[in-house]
Amino acid sequence: MRAMILSAPRQPLRLVDLPMPKPNSEQVLIRVHACAICRTDLHIVDGELTHPKLPLVLGHQIVGTIEAKGEGVDKFNIGQRVGVPWLGHTCNHCRYCLSNRENLCDYAEFTGYNLDGGYAEYTVADHHFCFPLDPSYPDLQAAPLLCGGLIGYRAYSMTGDAQKLGFYGFGSSAHILIQLARHQQRQVFAFTRPGDEQGQEFARQLGAVWAGGSDVLPPEPLDAAIIFAPIGKLVPTALRAVVKGGVVVCAGIHMSDIPAFPYEILWEERVLRSVANLTRQDGEEFLTLAPQIPIHTEVNAFALTQANEALDALRSGKIEGSAVLVVD
Repeated sequence: MRAMILSAPRQPLRLVDLPMPKPNSEQVLIRVHACAICRTDLHIVDGELTHPKLPLVLGHQIVGTIEAKGEGVDKFNIGQRVGVPWLGHTCNHCRYCLSNRENLCDYAEFTGYNLDGGYAEYTVADHHFCFPLDPSYPDLQAAPLLCGGLIGYRAYSMTGDAQKLGFYGFGSSAHILIQLARHQQRQVFAFTRPGDEQGQEFARQLGAVWAGGSDVLPPEPLDAAIIFAPIGKLVPTALRAVVKGGVVVCAGIHMSDIPAFPYEILWEERVLRSVANLTRQDGEEFLTLAPQIPIHTEVNAFALTQANEALDALRSGKIEGSAVLVVD
């Protein structure tokens, strides 16, 4: 099968021919139709996440159909379409798994990081960590829901009932979550790279009540903010923008160093917290909710062999919405 593999950090992916993977008793073999590209993929390629399996097939927003399954799989049928997210396996016995916090599992394995992912024609996945997908979503539109949507939803849930939300970085996650916020009649203030007028206009088209550069304060205080961009200096910026008791959520798996900041901008019971991975409950809730709204994903399609070009486009901020590899 064809696959784009990472052999070493800071090197382009290579197109290779790999043996067809074989599912174990708890896995399904999936023919990949589409795989969305995530900023986490960039962090892996750029060496910012430092312990990937190498060589590695990237990709953790996988949509495909089941071609074969192990004898222990009773959840899915051959030919059924499924989605595969970042969280690929947990131990089920550590303190975190036993307290409904499997996203923090001490022995977790992640798709496209510890486990080969979806930048390939076929992949295998633990059936316990696959999701059935609503038929109303075509393959390309479903793929971004599996990380931009799922982990974005977890971050969004941490803002409580905040009515005025700031989104710092308006990429794949933000363009999905603004639709949920509007459905719940909340206001979104969008922050982009300074001078990115195209990105700001995109946010306004999706319903942002205000859009501007991340170097300015919003026109009114925010109840909460989510930082999607992996830029540590945005933390004090967002803290200055939220009200007393406001929440700032860091939604990424990696972020540049957070600079020192005065205690007074954290004081008055402001909360600063991070998001780590997702739980299967997050996935079940969001993938049930998304078609009810319905959430629509804006996609930029690339062929499997164009994975390097797609990663470069994401790195340089040229993607509006989500980049998705078409594997068929």
